[in-house]
Amino acid sequence: MTRKAILTIDGKSIELPILQGTCGPEALDMRGLYQETGLFSYDPGFTSTASCSSNITYIDGDAGILLYRGYPIEQIVENCNFLEAAFLLIYGDIPNYAQKQDFEKMINQHTMVHEQLRSFFHGFRRDAHPMAIMVGIVGALSAFYHDSLDIDDTSQREIATHRLIAKMPTIAAMAFNYSKGRPLPYPQNDLTYAQNFLKMMFSVPTEQYQINPIITKAIDRIFILHADHEQNASTSTVRLAGSSKANPFACIASGIAALWGPAHGGANEAVLAMLKTIGTKDKIPEFIEKAKNKNDPFRLMGFGHRVYKNYDPRARIMRQSCHEVLEQLGIHDPILEIAIELERIALEDPYFIEKKLYPNVDFYSGIIFSALGIPPSMFTVIFSVARTVGWVAQWNEMMADPAQKIGRPRQLYVGNPERKFQKP
Repeated sequence: MTRKAILTIDGKSIELPILQGTCGPEALDMRGLYQETGLFSYDPGFTSTASCSSNITYIDGDAGILLYRGYPIEQIVENCNFLEAAFLLIYGDIPNYAQKQDFEKMINQHTMVHEQLRSFFHGFRRDAHPMAIMVGIVGALSAFYHDSLDIDDTSQREIATHRLIAKMPTIAAMAFNYSKGRPLPYPQNDLTYAQNFLKMMFSVPTEQYQINPIITKAIDRIFILHADHEQNASTSTVRLAGSSKANPFACIASGIAALWGPAHGGANEAVLAMLKTIGTKDKIPEFIEKAKNKNDPFRLMGFGHRVYKNYDPRARIMRQSCHEVLEQLGIHDPILEIAIELERIALEDPYFIEKKLYPNVDFYSGIIFSALGIPPSMFTVIFSVARTVGWVAQWNEMMADPAQKIGRPRQLYVGNPERKFQKP
């Protein structure tokens, strides 16, 4: 029997069904609220509102748990490469050997971009932000791939899914090389997803590129850890755009635009900016005190998380990769030394422990990218490459959901009531 909550307004009572998922809090079904009462719910930021039902990703922020299709993220990272994790998120389960081979082959068939699309890059200034390029190029894919725009055709939706996953690393690496004045790279399909991305990013025609397994492993982990994260701002943007029946390339472009914000995907870029502001290790105590002062606007970036009130499970994994990469490269960078000291303090200082301000995934990914020589402007681009998998998984789920409606949030109007026009 469905449990119900009783809401009483001005002496009139209505019943609101209580919905139960497999994990997490129950939800009040508010769909009949306006019809029954003439009232809307008010929830800025939708922080207490479930905008959809989903079976892809689950987060328990208090316990520090992240599940992909029910599997703990730690087990996914330990046992899967990125494309296996992508298959899991899109199709619902771990691929067997044959499925893995077929999926990798399918992705490899779509890694190149149309030659005419390559000329688009030359319309951007060399100093254009790579995320601006990503928004434009990904949106433009819809002008080239007309055979995967029919969102009511499941086979076309699948082709679009494969194309987006395959082409995002190529487009990202092209944006990076364009900013450097280097030739725009082509993919090499006998490499893994992470190897191919690194080669396109850093190889030059005059030298043989050497694959570093430690760095490849770190990038593969970064891709897996950023692949999906429930109904965050960019994923919600993709779903909202998709609810209007926009084509998949436009929907993913909208997600990239939302991810660009410093409060979302730009957080790891903000970490490096903060470290440069601190400047030297001897100034860390001064900035720690500033962070503890409620009246000081300074905030430590890369610590704590809006959802996780415990140690972010992704950060535990990223921390290991971070130290492996720094050890492998033998880097002695003052900025990275500040980061390591901040990490030590955050894990030992009673204030940070009490406030649960643990280093998060953005803190460690920013350090890794910096150690690899990737500029801060590219941090969010790499995030978008990984998150494309989650976006297309969520978009496909939404398109197949018979309960899905066009997104149309309501408002609490606080402007002028109707008034008569008078010329001043």
